[in-house]
Amino acid sequence: MHAPHPPLVAILRGLDTASAEDVGQALFDAGFRILEVPLNRPGALECIRILSAIAPSDALVGAGTVLRTADVDAVKAAGGKLIVSPNCNPAVIRHSVASGLYSAPGIATPSEAFAALEAGAHALKIFPAEQVGTAGLKALLSVLPSGTPIWPVGGITPESMAAWVKVGATGFGIGGQLYAPGTPAEQVRTRAAGFVAAWKACQPG
Repeated sequence: MHAPHPPLVAILRGLDTASAEDVGQALFDAGFRILEVPLNRPGALECIRILSAIAPSDALVGAGTVLRTADVDAVKAAGGKLIVSPNCNPAVIRHSVASGLYSAPGIATPSEAFAALEAGAHALKIFPAEQVGTAGLKALLSVLPSGTPIWPVGGITPESMAAWVKVGATGFGIGGQLYAPGTPAEQVRTRAAGFVAAWKACQPG
């Protein structure tokens, strides 16, 4: 299972149902195709339902901060197709994959990375990216299987993306720099377009 392009995850922490459709449409219009609503805020599952209903056919909408297998079932029932966690829980990863969902658990060490891959993870979320750093990611990638999708998450800006891509990052999770509760949809669209442009500028050719 492959992630859509660009492999940029909009992390919509604190999204409310009233603004979910406008914010989601702004992101899709700007070129984002992966939207994550963390479950540790009220209304997350309903927001996932709303976003899934308006998502383009090539989009991947789902949940973040997924800590239990029961959460995976709830996300799938809401129409979600993406399961992102801050941690590496092999049971959650295996259940996500068995349910036909895209699994992107959080890892920060080689042990976690290999445990996640062994459980079937489709992509690895480097979290917190500030702690691992570009040097840490470069070292980690030297031992991981070639072609492993790896997405730094935490403090990512359009300006910082090139340094991560240079050492092997294949995508990013973007949170507060893109969306915070109350951010107008038009501002989200402008910020999202900036991230998409920065991503394209990092790519060869």
